[in-house]
Amino acid sequence: MANHHVFNSDGTDISETDTWLALSTNELPDGITLTDISLLELLQKQEKLEVVLPLADLLDAKGNIAGGLLLQVRELLAKHISRTGVWVTSDSDTEVLTRIPEFLLQQDLIVIHVPSFVDGRGFSFAQTLRQLGYEGDIRMAGAFGRDQIAYLLRAGATSFVLNEHDAKSDISQAFTALASSYDGRDASALPMFSKT
Repeated sequence: MANHHVFNSDGTDISETDTWLALSTNELPDGITLTDISLLELLQKQEKLEVVLPLADLLDAKGNIAGGLLLQVRELLAKHISRTGVWVTSDSDTEVLTRIPEFLLQQDLIVIHVPSFVDGRGFSFAQTLRQLGYEGDIRMAGAFGRDQIAYLLRAGATSFVLNEHDAKSDISQAFTALASSYDGRDASALPMFSKT
């Protein structure tokens, strides 16, 4: 995971100060965070860490936050975590997000992993989270394109994990708002409706 950089919404590389760790699982995609940590390592640490957990592993078969043993594991983890985040893959069902808004609103970071460049559901996920009232950091990771960054910012994303190749090139232009963009929310914002 060291071949990635984290950028904030201004296009500033914040990799040096980003302290989020992803809890290692078999399904952990590359680039969720810059570093990962195993459950055993986490439980042995004296200091509390900022950890991103896999949302899919916290849900029951119906898509609700699981109770029982998983709830006990979450309570144990909470004793070793200073700030909690979750990651979700955009090929998950969007309804999952709308079923657990209270849980999501408590997270400090939500990472949306885009498994394929042509998968536009990351936009919907970010927008849905904002509509639910989530005010924290929404981080995009995975196979989104640098030409999608300005649009992802408009959808609600606030930080991005980019691979080493994209981070080395001039990435600042990708964070620039599109002068003629229109998101369909306010028709009076279109030039033809201006009141000049």
